[in-house]
Amino acid sequence: MQDQPYRPADSPGGVERRQAKLLCAAYNREDDTAKRAEILAKLMGRPHNAHFEPPFFCDYGHNIHVGDNCFANHNLVILDCAPVTLGDNVLIGPNTVISAASHPVDPVARNAGVFEALPITIGSNVWIGANVTILHGVTIGDNCTIGAGSVVARDVPANSLAVGNPCRVVRTIGPSR
Repeated sequence: MQDQPYRPADSPGGVERRQAKLLCAAYNREDDTAKRAEILAKLMGRPHNAHFEPPFFCDYGHNIHVGDNCFANHNLVILDCAPVTLGDNVLIGPNTVISAASHPVDPVARNAGVFEALPITIGSNVWIGANVTILHGVTIGDNCTIGAGSVVARDVPANSLAVGNPCRVVRTIGPSR
């Protein structure tokens, strides 16, 4: 499905998508942290030590690749019709949308139900503020901070503080001394 137009209704992924929705619903109802971790591992097809505060929503789950020590606050939405990769030590603020899906600009293709999908990569040691939207095809480099409310439509190089709509690099950042 990645890097090309597709129609979700024509895809064999409809069953996978339905299963992911059921697992997300179970995850969001579960109070026990250990049981939530089991559901998240089943959803993503592998165990990890990520913690996503409920509610959490995704399209497929198996296209999400999570590094060590990732934390997402409430209401994370990942539209993973293409691979979405989170590096190690990623912190995600509440109400964040990570969308590998898009619609064509061409209205004829859009009205025909065609979608587009491109992978998203978020490097290690990245902090994403609250209410951020990350769009399809974007790469955010290691050690970045993305300011609250930003709309990330283009790549952000490593070691950057980037903010705004559209999100732009405002300065280079480095390790604390």
